[in-house]
Amino acid sequence: MPMKQEMVEQMVLPVTVRALEGADHEGWLPLWQAYCAFYKVTVPEAVTHTLWSRILDPQSPVKGLVAVSAGRPVGLCHYVLHPHTWSDRTLCYLEDLFTDATCRGQGVGYALIGHLRDLAQAQGWHRVYWHTETSNHTARRLYDHVAGGADPFVRYTLDLA
Repeated sequence: MPMKQEMVEQMVLPVTVRALEGADHEGWLPLWQAYCAFYKVTVPEAVTHTLWSRILDPQSPVKGLVAVSAGRPVGLCHYVLHPHTWSDRTLCYLEDLFTDATCRGQGVGYALIGHLRDLAQAQGWHRVYWHTETSNHTARRLYDHVAGGADPFVRYTLDLA
């Protein structure tokens, strides 16, 4: 997916994107908590601990990226790799994407998605996909630029809790 010129011009905050590492926990946790608060969900501490353990486990399909600017984590991306019934290649589900509120609109989300796209291309994954709430207009503007708009699928959920 080539970067669109208007998006390149919006990338005003210099960021480095890389895989999350054990030493990132202190900077990652406030971003994760702010992400959960944004979606008005309470994630138990034990689940947060499990998520962090999965991200650090090289055998886990759950992975994480962090965007860092001036030595400070300013964005996160969690994704899940899984097989696909219509292809012999891996799919990547971008499950969580979050940018610190003070850095929104400065290219952090775009840099995280771009890094994930580069990983997908380098690893030969079939595709990267994600969803968001219809009311999340800020994120949807970014996603429309990056992906050219939403696909025609509608998501259904069986809540088993």
